Amino acid sequence: MDIPRFAESAIGFTRSPLGIIALFIVLVYGFASLVVGLGSNLNEHVVPLIYFMVGFPVLVFFGFLWLVARHHNKLYGPADFQDEENFLKAQMATAASLAAASVKHPAGVADGGETQLRSIVDTVSVMPRARAEPWRRRLLWVDDHPENNVYERQAFAAQGIEVVLARATDEALALLSTQRFAIIISDMGRREGPREGYTLLEALRARGDSTPVIIYAGSSRPEHKKEARERGALDSTHRVEELFQRVMETIRQGGAGSA
Repeated sequence: MDIPRFAESAIGFTRSPLGIIALFIVLVYGFASLVVGLGSNLNEHVVPLIYFMVGFPVLVFFGFLWLVARHHNKLYGPADFQDEENFLKAQMATAASLAAASVKHPAGVADGGETQLRSIVDTVSVMPRARAEPWRRRLLWVDDHPENNVYERQAFAAQGIEVVLARATDEALALLSTQRFAIIISDMGRREGPREGYTLLEALRARGDSTPVIIYAGSSRPEHKKEARERGALDSTHRVEELFQRVMETIRQGGAGSA
């Protein structure tokens, strides 16, 4: 490849974090090749150079695994999304909705409002371009007071996630009989009972439905999280940013809706 074409390709790579990582790897190996090809009197340094060229790909591999596992939402650039012009708008709309939701809950403010808002900013990311089945971008929200989670639903809508509402366990089970969902968010206490979130969870698992369920209730205490997971839920939380993060991670991974 000639220099002008390489420069043009390099500009394209700089539009996303993954492209910048790829350019960095190419440049490192390019300089290493120049040193080997044009250098002289390398006899004393050839062993460290060999160790570097062998070990560098291993370091890059584990570094990439760490990025994918911990910071996958930061690996995309605007060009990776369906509409680059709406990239920033979606980011801002999601962050604003989540911030409003966190302020709405007194528990969230008590836990440290400033810290929570910073966590929200770090959590927000837009769903990358993908041609997935519609149900993989659809979630079921079970709550007999949906007015309490308006901002949370707006945040998911800004990501292109369809939110379907159900006010009772029977209504939710009826919807699940005819539609597939990537994930279910349920409150705990409803008119039917104080632990109706678990009643829904048990009914789902009893009929072989493995759709991931997150309990969005008034506590994030370790014992409540442990109980929810033991009963088959993905998690239990009252923190807005934690809910958003767990839901988005599950949707990116493809969900597990049942037919």
